[in-house]
Amino acid sequence: MAFAESPLDTRAPIIAARRTVELEMQGLTALRDALDNGLGEAFEAAVAAVRKVRAQNGRLIVTGMGKSGHVGRKIAATLASTGTPAYFVHPGEASHGDLGMIRDEDAVLALSWSGEAPELSDIIAFCKRFDIPLIAITSRPESALGTAADLPLFLPAMPEACPNGLAPTTSTTMQLAMGDALAVALLSMQGFSAQDFRRFHPGGKLGSKLRKARDLMHTGAAIPLVSQAVPLSQAIVEMTSKHFGVTGVTDEAGRLVGVITDGDLRRAFASRFEDRPVSEVMTRTPRSVAPDMLATEILGDMNEAGITTLFVVEDGCPVGIVHIHDLLRSGVA
Repeated sequence: MAFAESPLDTRAPIIAARRTVELEMQGLTALRDALDNGLGEAFEAAVAAVRKVRAQNGRLIVTGMGKSGHVGRKIAATLASTGTPAYFVHPGEASHGDLGMIRDEDAVLALSWSGEAPELSDIIAFCKRFDIPLIAITSRPESALGTAADLPLFLPAMPEACPNGLAPTTSTTMQLAMGDALAVALLSMQGFSAQDFRRFHPGGKLGSKLRKARDLMHTGAAIPLVSQAVPLSQAIVEMTSKHFGVTGVTDEAGRLVGVITDGDLRRAFASRFEDRPVSEVMTRTPRSVAPDMLATEILGDMNEAGITTLFVVEDGCPVGIVHIHDLLRSGVA
């Protein structure tokens, strides 16, 4: 089907884009302001209800139809990845058996801008019948969803960015922001950390950045180490055989007390090389990291010191070594 085109205006796309962004920004501003008024109290009540359900090993079931459903899927994914067990149930499928996915200890979060999506009727009735808490995100208090919800979150009614006022644009942006606010409030209150986040994001760039030193380090015989009593010639052999361009120096108790780098060797040769004990050549108090340090922090230490290798130390003793190439391979750098 062909649509009639307006006379050519080379700036029309930018004008439309700016108008869209501005109207959606106005929607978000109105949403922020509403949180300072009645919506804020309702939001706190919804957060408390979800936390109670979570404490009883329940889940938050997210549902919605059409564009609200697409937003609902994203909200469910964000909640699940930030410590609040949640998943999306399609309202149409719910009417054909998927209501069985909702347990007595769960709560339901339903999204509908108008609050009148007929496909939600069976889920609403199910919640009422089995006393399952129903949280709603809608713009109309007098709607079927708005009146049925135990914990309604009424968003300010704002115009859509669509010039016809029909295509969900501003409304879906506001719904998405409300869902993000709910997820962030919940993760903040339960102390959800970066380490917790990594459990659910082991792959991709994000998972790589949340890896720890112990996940990347070389261990055992791969660690270049010599005793502080050995001659420099032996340290050179250790450095060249392990291919890190560095060797650690340990005392009698196995603690890391120094490091010999390419720079230390150059200085030794510049002052007429003699096969002296490594303790006379090494750099004392070497930089090191703990096994639980995040990969991003390791990279920051390397950049700050202008080095490419760091020893991983636990209780003063070297337990591994990390090279910048390990960070590159893992996708951190």
